[in-house]
Amino acid sequence: MNIAILSGGTGWHVQDLVRAAAELGHTVTPLDFRALSASVNAGRAPLSECDALLVRTMPAGSLEQVVFRMDLLHECAARGVPVLNPPRAVEVCVDKYLTTARLARAGIDTPPTAVCQRSDDALAQFAALGGDVVLKPLFGSEGRGMCRITDPETAWRTFRVLEQTGQVIYLQQFIRHPGWDLRAFVLGNRVIASMRRTAGADWRTNVAQGGTAENVTLSAAEAALALRAARAVGCPVAGVDLLPGPNGELFVIEVNAVPGWKALASACGVDVAKEVVRFLAERQQW
Repeated sequence: MNIAILSGGTGWHVQDLVRAAAELGHTVTPLDFRALSASVNAGRAPLSECDALLVRTMPAGSLEQVVFRMDLLHECAARGVPVLNPPRAVEVCVDKYLTTARLARAGIDTPPTAVCQRSDDALAQFAALGGDVVLKPLFGSEGRGMCRITDPETAWRTFRVLEQTGQVIYLQQFIRHPGWDLRAFVLGNRVIASMRRTAGADWRTNVAQGGTAENVTLSAAEAALALRAARAVGCPVAGVDLLPGPNGELFVIEVNAVPGWKALASACGVDVAKEVVRFLAERQQW
């Protein structure tokens, strides 16, 4: 099988996938999303030489550039080429509001959330959420750009800047947690690995932000919740983050459609890249 890995470069995860695919006997072609082009009735269909596509990352770009890249994925999927994750799942999970809405519609607990375009509306929601919120970029991962706001003056100034720069203001009520969360790596109908991430210098548990990772076996209820969350957003491959609340609740705070596994593989001793490639090769549709 000739597998194209679509990303924004040749970082660690791309190299790990290339290694795993080669060990499984597949041909691999890493492709940069920014270098892709297409033609209609003027040559071969885009990515027509590939038997399957693995979406690793979506590099930053203008609205037109990102829409065109997603169009290419949709076109390949329409021609019957397996795309992992499917284009619609990528679109849902890259958007925190849409992810949260899908989870809530499926009856899955998520932190109380407000999404606003105007600073005055956001300030009112800040108060309604208890005056202790986590401000997150609508598009983002690895804890980058997140901040906790507890002061009304800081909230007003921050929200004004976001409004004036044309950004959406995404707020979640801060959940008082024990200093750790769980990351489950979902592949199809099973959790292939999971870890507990403990916060480092601040409240964020992301390993990219200084958190530490250790192998953990999820309970049956935790694993079932992770699988439900992945299904709710249509992701065959997903990194699902579970956060314990102060009253025994378990919140889903993120479903990542292009999850990393560097820390997870090291902590759990699982060859995640090989599992993903094998899943793609064996599952021609999902």
